[in-house]
Amino acid sequence: MVGFMPERNRPINGGNLFSRPKDSRSWRPTIMHLLIVDLLAERQAFGREGVREILTHFESPKVSLWSPHVSERVDYEFGTVVNHPVDADLIIITGSRRNVSQWEDWMDQVAHLIQTTTTPLLGICFGHQIIAASLGGHVARSTENSAFVSEVTYVDGQVVNALFTHQDHVVDAGEMNVIGSSEHCPIAACQHPERPIFTVQYHPEAVSTVIEHALQIGEMSVEERLQFNLEIPIINMTDALVKPLQSLQ
Repeated sequence: MVGFMPERNRPINGGNLFSRPKDSRSWRPTIMHLLIVDLLAERQAFGREGVREILTHFESPKVSLWSPHVSERVDYEFGTVVNHPVDADLIIITGSRRNVSQWEDWMDQVAHLIQTTTTPLLGICFGHQIIAASLGGHVARSTENSAFVSEVTYVDGQVVNALFTHQDHVVDAGEMNVIGSSEHCPIAACQHPERPIFTVQYHPEAVSTVIEHALQIGEMSVEERLQFNLEIPIINMTDALVKPLQSLQ
């Protein structure tokens, strides 16, 4: 198990969050075992294909899939389904159709994992929210849904395009430091000052192939698809979460 702990407020890549080779796919970390807290396991596109996209940013890890919110799931044809968290080198908490602002009993298990693990941890959308809520923060529900591509400005000055689809918002980051914000979402990206944790409200795994698959199989309507401008470069999983975490070592 990876056991590094960053120095408090240690700079990331000397202040450059997105230092990378020209082709970020040419850089993939070696993670022996990846635990996905897979909270879209009932969905083919954002679930199976989203996780498949996440895995392309790692060098052939062993994959465990934990989905405490459902009893039945889509057959991914990869990974090992587990009934409880297992030891791993990295934990990733995905998005979900459930809401942190409407807490359910199964979320207690995820919160306990967040509060007690020493394993590096990444959170996407719902994962971003439940990590903040579990570490002293607060999540509130907006009256409007946010589904679009928007600019995110990081504290180091970097500006990126990111795909958002959410209605809950982190309104208090708790122990987490805010490192990125967008016009509609002041707390769009966070880093823990002492633990190896990074989170984003947006979906770096929602690449064009995932979106188009959702449209083709009916998990997304044409009207919903038209809300996302995929003609512009959108930040990916490596640049959003993996490389910032790796830079702490």
